[in-house]
Amino acid sequence: MNHRPSGRNPWLPHRPSADAAARVFLIPYSGCGASMYRQWPRSWQGVNFVPVELPGHETRFAEPNFTTYQELAQAMIPGLDEYLDVPFAFFGHCGSALAAYEVSAELARTGRPAASQLYVSSQVAPQDGPAGRFLAMDDTELRVELESLMRRLGGDPNPELLSFYLEILRADLDTNKRYVVPDPYRLPGPITAIGWTEDEEIRYAEMGGWKECGETTSVLLEGGHHTFMEAPESLLDLMSGNLLKAAGR
Repeated sequence: MNHRPSGRNPWLPHRPSADAAARVFLIPYSGCGASMYRQWPRSWQGVNFVPVELPGHETRFAEPNFTTYQELAQAMIPGLDEYLDVPFAFFGHCGSALAAYEVSAELARTGRPAASQLYVSSQVAPQDGPAGRFLAMDDTELRVELESLMRRLGGDPNPELLSFYLEILRADLDTNKRYVVPDPYRLPGPITAIGWTEDEEIRYAEMGGWKECGETTSVLLEGGHHTFMEAPESLLDLMSGNLLKAAGR
């Protein structure tokens, strides 16, 4: 078993399992932190699911927020480096799918271990964005959406807390708006583009551009835009199955 340092890693609220056959790093989407994956199991069929905490969010709110997904990727990799010793993947939904793509691309560009899979959910490919109705909303509209999301996550959307998270959400959406990539880097590993049958935000039919970013398999799962937060077995089985094959299991 590899020795793991005992110090706290700000990127990983939960220490990854040392005996995992494979790992999926879960990147939270705009305005949210690692706790949005609270309903996900730590392990599924031997695959370790590892939420990532981003600077400027939740336990790291005192740190400066990132301003580009490229900047985020460069900062994140050293925090994950020691846990890339088994087949691994990144999962991102909506805006965080673009962050997941960028960290996968940064690993490949810099000659580090390449991700065995990239899972992107409810997001258009980099060259087809920016996209999504949230990008055009004013603060009043965003506040309504944020209150609904906080209730869904089991939080208390009091006015002070809403104002705090609205500022974070606005910064994240501004990062999304700045993400213009007409000629995306082609990943060496496969991509799985995941759409949802009841998703009104980003439709499955809009996600075909991911094939320009690497070998892509498109999958349509039952559910709406926020179903992923409930860790449906269809999603867990999809990700675990691919990674266990990569691990030779």
